[in-house]
Amino acid sequence: MAAPAQVVGSGALQTCSLDQILEALKLLLSPGGSSSSSLQITKRNVLLATLKSNLCALEDILKDPHWKKLKLLRDEIGNQAEWPQNSVDITWSFTSQTLLLLLCLKETMVRLAADFNPGKPNPRTPEVAPPLSPDTLSISQQKTVQSALQFVVTLGVCPYLMAGVGASLKHRTEFGAVVQDVVSLDATPHATRRLYTSCKVLLDVARHASLGSLIFCRHFGDIAAGLCQLGFCPTKGKPPTPAEEVLTEEERTLARGALRDILDQVYQPLAVRELLILQGGPPQSCTSAKTQLRCQTPAWLRRLCGQLLSERLMRPSGVQAVVRGILEGAGAGAAGGSDAEATAADWKKCDLIAKILASCPQQSLSPEDYYRDICPQILDLFHFQDKLTARQFQRVATTTFITMSREHPQLAANYLLQPLLAPLRRCLNIAEIPESDMVPGTILVTEEELSRCIEDVYKVYVVGNELLTVLVDSLLPVLRMLFALYCFTNQGLVTALSARSLCQEILLWILQKLERKIAIASLKGFAGLDKAVPSLHPLCQFRAATQGGVMITIREAISDEDEDEALYQKLSSEQSQVEHLGDLLTHCQECGLAGDFFIFCLKELTHLTVENEVELKPKPLSSKSLLELEHQAHLVEGQERRLLVLQLLAVLCEKMSEQIFTNITQVVDFVAATLQRACASLAHEAESTVESQTLSMSMGLVAVMLGGAVQLKSSDFAVMKQLLPLLEKVSNTYPDPVIQELAVDLRITISTHGAFATQAVSVAAQSTLNKKGPEERMEEKQQASNDTQKSPQTGLDTTTNQKSGSITTEQLQEVLLSAYDPQIPTRAAALRTLSRWIEQREAKALERQEKLLKVFLENLEHEDTFVYLSAIQGVALLSDVYPEKILVDLLAQYDSSKGKHTPETRMKVGEVLMRIVRALGEFSYSIWNRVAISVTACLIAVAKTDSEVQVRRAAIHVIVLLLRGLSQKATEVLRDVLKDLYHLLKHVVQLEPDDVARLHAQLALEELDEIMRNFLFPQQKLEKKIVVLP
Repeated sequence: MAAPAQVVGSGALQTCSLDQILEALKLLLSPGGSSSSSLQITKRNVLLATLKSNLCALEDILKDPHWKKLKLLRDEIGNQAEWPQNSVDITWSFTSQTLLLLLCLKETMVRLAADFNPGKPNPRTPEVAPPLSPDTLSISQQKTVQSALQFVVTLGVCPYLMAGVGASLKHRTEFGAVVQDVVSLDATPHATRRLYTSCKVLLDVARHASLGSLIFCRHFGDIAAGLCQLGFCPTKGKPPTPAEEVLTEEERTLARGALRDILDQVYQPLAVRELLILQGGPPQSCTSAKTQLRCQTPAWLRRLCGQLLSERLMRPSGVQAVVRGILEGAGAGAAGGSDAEATAADWKKCDLIAKILASCPQQSLSPEDYYRDICPQILDLFHFQDKLTARQFQRVATTTFITMSREHPQLAANYLLQPLLAPLRRCLNIAEIPESDMVPGTILVTEEELSRCIEDVYKVYVVGNELLTVLVDSLLPVLRMLFALYCFTNQGLVTALSARSLCQEILLWILQKLERKIAIASLKGFAGLDKAVPSLHPLCQFRAATQGGVMITIREAISDEDEDEALYQKLSSEQSQVEHLGDLLTHCQECGLAGDFFIFCLKELTHLTVENEVELKPKPLSSKSLLELEHQAHLVEGQERRLLVLQLLAVLCEKMSEQIFTNITQVVDFVAATLQRACASLAHEAESTVESQTLSMSMGLVAVMLGGAVQLKSSDFAVMKQLLPLLEKVSNTYPDPVIQELAVDLRITISTHGAFATQAVSVAAQSTLNKKGPEERMEEKQQASNDTQKSPQTGLDTTTNQKSGSITTEQLQEVLLSAYDPQIPTRAAALRTLSRWIEQREAKALERQEKLLKVFLENLEHEDTFVYLSAIQGVALLSDVYPEKILVDLLAQYDSSKGKHTPETRMKVGEVLMRIVRALGEFSYSIWNRVAISVTACLIAVAKTDSEVQVRRAAIHVIVLLLRGLSQKATEVLRDVLKDLYHLLKHVVQLEPDDVARLHAQLALEELDEIMRNFLFPQQKLEKKIVVLP
């Protein structure tokens, strides 16, 4: 916009002081008399009277000779002004005078700054602060100027904005509603002319840096709204005639240019935020005063703000400005402020920003041009150093990455994923390394570049957690290189643990998300079984960097003397890769990937066994033809592959637990692979003892499944049918008749879906489980003792009709010692014997109840199922005899706050408590009366604070069983703790993250609700009562 003409009276400018201008502003803004009435008409009159009184006071003081210079300056600026300064409307007269004083202030400050000559600093006193410029405003003076600007915007800008353009004045403050009522829109000058004048003068004042910061910091949105209306609001109907036109086309053009100028000058996130506020939301029905403004935003303004926002986005660092503008405008203050954590946790805001960034604006020539310009800025969002700001921007960048990959996969692959993975792709064996970089020792990828690449990949893939085709296709070529980096970081040469953990997380995520065939193929590449998988370039190597990270360099040339060392390093590297692959697969057991890869290795071993049965017969080198040499090299490669598979199997067997197979299908595949290898060995007459034992074990495993160890379904038998041809082949070709018979019986059992099973199948299952009757062993031991003492009524054959005291102290001591036997069958049999004696109320056993309880509780910590289940049974039986004493010890065991017992042990004790509740039934009321408080305190502590989800589930389940067992007696037995239990259950339902625990708590609340309903509203029964009178 055009600025007011320069003032001619330079002498007045030289002598007029800032203090006089600010005093005049303070006088003009001084408040009038207050009124206690709340009537709107009274407030209106008070405001008008105050404005008129202050204008008169200003004119009176300017007549004083002391204020003559200010009056001359004001009159001179007023004469040069091209806008009307007087009006019937007192609010415009007041606004005009305030604008004139602000122009006086600006011209005076400009002249003072121009005439200021600070002089050279004194070198003898360098610590002395330099003199301030005379145009510097003090804090109190800045407050006066801010008040004047507030009045100008409130009286000269906001009342003249159209409905829906900016925030309505009457909805801002109570004073704003009064001003809206006071302003006379019908008086001259025209409302549009007033708005144009106010915006024009404010922009002229803002040319001074310090005044501009005061204006745009608080009032940028209102000024931008006014300029939008002045420059872009369409005229209704026919174009106005020159006589009707309020603003000329030149003035509208100036308004449009001024809008773009201030948008370029101000802090860009502020511009984005204010444009978003101006744009409002989509048109919708207005249901409240708060949504009214946004509902009425004109369509032309929404389109204009969208265009201006797109221009902000396309500028350098425009993405960062848009992100900051939205985040700061969403209630987070400055990005990285105190509320940044809350904003970072709000995925809806991140999704909104991602959709904005992923949508190509109309101003862009094509989506490809837009992505080419914008994607480097999106990648830069990952690399902020400030933690809070970085978390916000990284979440936005991750969401934008995923959105772009979903909506425009090809463009995302070209302009996002390729730059992201460039440091890794640069060093693949399928990449071409420039000759200039082939010098040994050249750093291809720096430590910082590689670390940043791995971190960015983690943020996009693992944090984003979206399995999109374009993401998977881009990552697959560098997976083997990531695995090589993972192996290198585990060698102890790298001190930075972030690269190691990030590589592991990335590999685990992609392996678990991939289709199983592709995942197995990737693991083959990791192990070196598939040479076609892209890997690290043979001329490149990982090296430890100075900051504890990793960099990629060109290998040094290997001399003839170092060939042995290089071969040793190569073999060591291959060995370590196999070891680290085993470590990686230990984390993939639950998903079944480890079991599938183990089965693949078995099948691969069988395949290699068949291929390599032809022995190499060495011939003189001169007698071999080229084809023979090539064939021999192929055989040597096959032998190396076989050794590698054997090494893989050895590592997997060493590192995997017994839960490597997670379903019936994997077990059947394992058995099938074993049978295939046995059949292949038989075909080549290469049977060995190891393979024979393996075959017996696998067939025994099938017998165990068919013998009832696993509950088989029809679908399981359908899977097992693949074993039928292999079993038939074994039955026909295997030399051992026992194996042949077992194979025939297994075929029959599988074919009949278990309807018919021979004795051979049961014997094989029993032999495989090594279940040689542990109780029978103990019985034999007891029987031998009984024969020595000639007492046929002792041992495990004792019946319930025996008399108390039939066992001896020596027998009891022997059984107690056997309860600590390292042999699991002996220990379990001893525990079951003690349980039987307790159940039969053997006096000598009951006399040592504390010792028995100690034995049972210690065996609860045993990992074998047979042992700890026997101990659970013993504790439950002992509690039936001495409930009061035993329950106290059980509660102490179950209390997790002491930290003396593992979660597994507490779970087992919880199982004991549940059995006691079931067993005692109504007889437990008197006991629970005494221990209810302890039980409740323990359960509340466990359910609220225990870190193990299984323990929390057990605690809630105990409460469910307790309420069910007590039924209507709960109000009597638990009267002192019923309220605490209710609060606990409500706490679990509302705050517990585990779904199973919440379900148990909901069931307990339903039980409690039923109990209280029956207690408060007992069922009415109609009964006949016959009374016999005396």
